[in-house]
Amino acid sequence: MRADEALRKEWEPKIVGFLCKWCSYAGADLAGTSRLTYPPNISIIRVPCTSRINSHVIIKALATGLDGVLVSGCHPGGCHYVNGNYKARRRLLVLRRLLGFMGVDPRRIQMSWVSASEGFKWASVVKKAIEEIRQLGPNRLFLEGEA
Repeated sequence: MRADEALRKEWEPKIVGFLCKWCSYAGADLAGTSRLTYPPNISIIRVPCTSRINSHVIIKALATGLDGVLVSGCHPGGCHYVNGNYKARRRLLVLRRLLGFMGVDPRRIQMSWVSASEGFKWASVVKKAIEEIRQLGPNRLFLEGEA
């Protein structure tokens, strides 16, 4: 077995989650209070609305070595700021295309809709996101001397 393969077997993906404080953050909180298990590979940042997430922040997260980003907000039509989640969805579609052009696999950025009452769905979304990122392998594009 080669050294890279051995390191990859030990490697665990690290992702950041930007969660809407009204829905997805409350859903994640419900998952925690319900003692649901999901991978600890995610660090959560609460935002007022997913529309407030600047694309530069996502690019910076990937550039600093994180393996993926999960953006999660209110269901379409249920945004507390009327259409903030629609704006976020459009912004992320454009960002994913840009990252693809830069050579970053667009699957490193994921989006989901989780309401405050969907703790089970939150746990499922995190498990799925971690597995997809794990299949992509470590994010090495932005590291010096790599690529």
